[in-house]
Amino acid sequence: MEKEVQKGKIERIRIEKLTINMGVGEPGEKLDKAFEVLKEITGKKPVKTKAKIREAKWNIRPGLEIGVKVTLRRRDAEEFLKRVFKAKDNKVRGKSFDSFGNLSLGIEEHIDLPGTKYNPKLGIYGMDVSVSFRKPGYRISKRKLKRGKIGKKQRTTKGEAISFLRERFGVEIV
Repeated sequence: MEKEVQKGKIERIRIEKLTINMGVGEPGEKLDKAFEVLKEITGKKPVKTKAKIREAKWNIRPGLEIGVKVTLRRRDAEEFLKRVFKAKDNKVRGKSFDSFGNLSLGIEEHIDLPGTKYNPKLGIYGMDVSVSFRKPGYRISKRKLKRGKIGKKQRTTKGEAISFLRERFGVEIV
C-alpha cells in the first residue's frame, strides 16, 4: 500500500492574480472600444495603461495611453481562467510558463471566449492573459514593514504550477 503524501496548508498553491492586457498602440476611438470590450468580458472596470518609452516609428511617446488592463483575483480569476482554457481547448504549451511558475498566454480574438458575442460596433481584439501563482507566506518578501526572506519551499516552481493546473482545471500541457 502506497501512502500519498499530503501537502500542508503553507505549501498549497493558489492563484494570486490574473491580469488581462490589451495593447492597442494608439489613443482615441480604438482605445475606447478596447476599454468597452474588456469591461464587457470581465465585468470589471479596466484601467488605461500608458507608454513608458518613445518609439518614433509608431508615434508613441511617454505618457500616451496605448492600452487597457484588468486585474482579477480570487473567484473572478478562477472563473475567467476556466473560460480562457476552454478557448484554448484545455491545452497550454510548456513554454508559456516561466521558471517562477507564472503563466502567460495570448488570445487572438476575444470572441473565442465562451459566452462572448460579437459586437460589430466594437470590433475584434486580442489580449494577453498572465497568471501569477503563489503559496501562502510569499507576501513576507514583498511587504513594506518587517520584510523577510522566504525559503525555497515557499517559492512556486514551474512543475508545481503545471501540476496545479492539471489537477484543478484539467489542462493538458503540450
